[in-house]
Formats: sequence, structure tokens, C-alpha cells
Amino acid sequence: MKWQGYFYFEQTPTRERGSIVFIPRHYKETDMEKIQQFIQQHGFGTVVTAEEGKPIATHTPVMLRKLNRDYYITGHIAKANPQWKTFGNGRNEVLVMFQGPHAYISSSWYKEEDVPTWNYQSVHVYGRAEIMSEEELKEDLILLLEKYESDRENAALWENLSPQTLKQIRGVVGFKIKINEVQAAYKLSQNRTREDYQNIIDKLYEENDLNANKVADEMKDKL
Repeated sequence: MKWQGYFYFEQTPTRERGSIVFIPRHYKETDMEKIQQFIQQHGFGTVVTAEEGKPIATHTPVMLRKLNRDYYITGHIAKANPQWKTFGNGRNEVLVMFQGPHAYISSSWYKEEDVPTWNYQSVHVYGRAEIMSEEELKEDLILLLEKYESDRENAALWENLSPQTLKQIRGVVGFKIKINEVQAAYKLSQNRTREDYQNIIDKLYEENDLNANKVADEMKDKL
């Protein structure tokens, strides 16, 4: 799947656009296939909008979907959550953030003295949101359940839920965000020497922390 025809990356910071995340050249990820996989693997996103200049955020499971010829981030939030009213029916820009593994990097792991830092992976997706119809929401929930339940025993798939449980769909609002920009930062010590890089991996594996171990896995994959 090629995304290049749909998304673009910033070349230089542009204040007028107001949607720039600072990504040093070493850490910018532009492989759209990898970014797609990242979004699918880290599907608990943070949806950010603004109301009268005040940022509003909701953490919610979302999916990347291709609808007709365009790509969307789809999901739902509680109807009692007023954020859905800020979507503006496609008029207002929405940011969805995806966070991957992250870990503290001690400068004691470098051969030469330097400052500590933090390694991480993140993807920012920008677009405009519309409210889903009830049928669209139902379809999206079916796909969401299939994604997370299909391999489970006694899976809680849509067709296995009682009518009473299914009525809870009335308590949520579905949304679809047509994507117009993607920015990805994979800060994984790419600027270090090979010796430092390998030592950072070894030290991260020694950490009693799942995130640190996962960062080491990502760094190891890039060797």
C-alpha cells in the first residue's frame, strides 16, 4: 500500500500551518509502510482538538482504514464527552497522536561524555473529522472487535453480544478523520557511534522495564 499520494511531510517549519512537530533529520521516519504498521500496532491514540483556543484531548482506541480512495483514522468517544462537538463536521483540524515504546538513555552509556536523553517512537496524524452515521459506527465497532477479539476464546464479537449490550452503541459517537498529513519521529540514537549504539541496546536489555526492552528491540532491528 502506497500512502505517498495521500500524505505529505513537512520540509521546513511553517508557522502559518500550525501543525509542525520538531523532528531532527536523524530521527524523521518517512517509510509509510512502517508508519502504517506502527499505527495498527499502537492503536490507542490521543485525539486532540481545540475549543476557543483551549486544547482538549481524549484517549481512545482508533483504527487506520481506507474508505473509498482516502485514508482515515476512525474511532468513537462517549456521547457524554463534549469533545465530539468540536469536530466541526469536517471544518476543524484534528490531531491524533500515537505513542510507541520509550526509555531513558543514560549518558553513562556513551564512550565520550555527553548529556542524557530519551528514546521514543511517535506518530502524529492530522486531518478533519466528521461524525459517523449509526451504520458507519456499527461497521467500525464490528471491525474493532474483530481486531482485538478474533483470536480469543469465547470472543466478544459483535454477533455474540446480547441485544441489551448492543444498545450501548447509543452512548457513543463515532468519528472518521480524513488524513491529510503524517509526521513520524523515531528517536533511537541514530546520531550515536556504532559502539555507543550497541552499548545502549545492551544496557536497555539490562533494564527491568518492558518499555526499555522494547526500545532495544527497535534499535536492534535497525542494525
